[in-house]
Amino acid sequence: MSFLHPLHIFIAVTLLLISGWFFWPSPAPLLPTTGTTIVIFGDSLAAGTGATTGGDIASRLSDQLGTSVINLGVSGDTTADGFARTDTLLATDPRVVIILLGGNDAIQRLPLEQTFSNLASIIERIQATGAAVILVGEPGALYGSRYEDEYERLAKTYRTFYIPNILSGLIGRAEYMSDYIHPNDAGYAKAAERILPVIKEALGDK
Repeated sequence: MSFLHPLHIFIAVTLLLISGWFFWPSPAPLLPTTGTTIVIFGDSLAAGTGATTGGDIASRLSDQLGTSVINLGVSGDTTADGFARTDTLLATDPRVVIILLGGNDAIQRLPLEQTFSNLASIIERIQATGAAVILVGEPGALYGSRYEDEYERLAKTYRTFYIPNILSGLIGRAEYMSDYIHPNDAGYAKAAERILPVIKEALGDK
């Protein structure tokens, strides 16, 4: 009669745990339980730098949803700046908040841990009110795929809705960009298209 070696048992259990981690379905994003407004909160991508009047994401979403989307984008904001403005955000009585932050942190080469700790704090404050969060990824510059990994980790941890790198497929294409980091009207139209169905899902309107 043969017995499994303890090392073999350990390896088998470890593999089972790892496979369970990858294939176990993630919990569904948290839906809003309160609030009245839809807000886009972030940096120049939220503000609409590079767009003509009415071409920014908030304006396009407002037109498509038939309801106002409040634009709280500030050009140049880092995640720390965003956290400092959360009282202004919460004063709008948000139901759904689209967070577009992190790109300036990457450009300034701020520590990865600091960036995503700030984002976690922002998400916690928003969710504490009962509002839903749509976390939108931004390019990580020299951090590369580590940025996308961290956005995804936050989304899973806090059960937010999540849209990976909003500029994917746009950067480097003159037909979509006004400069090397900001879209033009066509680029913002693409970005809004990516966000619209997620807002509808967050609002329970599939």
